[in-house]
Amino acid sequence: MKELFINTLIGQVRALDQFGTWTNRTDEDILKEKYVKTKEDLKNIPVIADIDEMQIQDIRLIYQSVALAFETKTGVMCSVVMEMSHEGFGRAVVIADKIVIVNKFFKDAHRYSFRTYEKLEEEGEKMLKSVMEIYEDYKK
Repeated sequence: MKELFINTLIGQVRALDQFGTWTNRTDEDILKEKYVKTKEDLKNIPVIADIDEMQIQDIRLIYQSVALAFETKTGVMCSVVMEMSHEGFGRAVVIADKIVIVNKFFKDAHRYSFRTYEKLEEEGEKMLKSVMEIYEDYKK
């Protein structure tokens, strides 16, 4: 499932590259730039700050990727609903069939990141496994 999540995420990210800016960059480098921040990187980001539209879109892509990977595995269509204030407080919800399979609250979303690329893979795999379990329980 790890490959499914990462492949879906990089497909979503590359689909937004209208001008071919990332054509010569590896998938891993692109995802690291967008989603990986070290502790030192986070020290340079203020605790209280506004979130920009690009950051909101990057977060949305994570949940769209989970939804698309779920659709690929099950054939069940999903909807991603995301609300985010300019201060970085918000919520992402993924709905499949008649159930909520992801419900994530955010505070300080401008600091949303993973410490390593491997952690991004691991968290994506964990989310996808969780949504599959929730859906299987619902079907029973």
